[in-house]
Amino acid sequence: MSTYTDITFTSDDGLSLHARDYAGAGGPARLPVICIHGLTRNASDFDELAPRIAALGRRVLALDVRGRGDSERDPNHDNYTPGVYAGDVVRLASDLGIARAVFIGTSMGGLITMTLAARRIDLVAAAVLNDIGPVISEKGLARITGYAGRTGTVGSWEDAAGYVRDINACAFPDNDAPEWDKWARRAFAPDAAGRLAPRYDPNIAIALQTGKLRPTSLPLRMAFRKLSHERPVLLVRGALSDLLEERQAAWMRRAAPAMTYVDVPGVGHAPMLTEPVALDAIVKFLATAP
Repeated sequence: MSTYTDITFTSDDGLSLHARDYAGAGGPARLPVICIHGLTRNASDFDELAPRIAALGRRVLALDVRGRGDSERDPNHDNYTPGVYAGDVVRLASDLGIARAVFIGTSMGGLITMTLAARRIDLVAAAVLNDIGPVISEKGLARITGYAGRTGTVGSWEDAAGYVRDINACAFPDNDAPEWDKWARRAFAPDAAGRLAPRYDPNIAIALQTGKLRPTSLPLRMAFRKLSHERPVLLVRGALSDLLEERQAAWMRRAAPAMTYVDVPGVGHAPMLTEPVALDAIVKFLATAP
């Protein structure tokens, strides 16, 4: 498996932010890929996908969105919104001299990608939206709102794995114990007292609870149309998803008839993108992307 370099950069408002930088394998020059994770997740969600993409010859950057992973927590929770997150991505790209990139956005990462399309379409060469769109199901939104920001510390890795299993088993019914342990080690880290704490600021959930992260606005629908009409887009949907159900996916396909679409069997929100169906679709998409 490929290694990565840890890089840090400073946001426009002074936060220290982190990303993983995977060097692309040799071959013809291709645009880099920027991976953006979901609401309570972090860059480690891509530690299997990113090396696979890098092996295709593309540089991959997996970002820890502010307040997650190794990025600094924001003292102002009002900044935990897609508009601010998109600004951080623009700063990362600018600091690294990246003028255009292919984006892979899981859940919230897809909202950030659509926000970028509205503000800086020049930066977005193509996009993979993972189980997210400008219209979503209230059922899945309520489930996520029910646990986001409410996770306390736990005393053991076994307890951490049990917690991760409890909130995700409905979406990943076939995961085994080693897989849940792997997810737990991505999601938790020891705190100063030696207990295991989630690797995110609980205040990130405030935007979700107050509706600031709710992807149902007219501007976001317009951003999706702009993205899908002007750039290649692949929509990946978990067949069991309760956030992007068949009805919402059908709306997106009608709104963007040129969009590529794939259902990932046996998983819900959101596919890890290492599932054979998802990975095959991404590899084929990247083969034709700039």
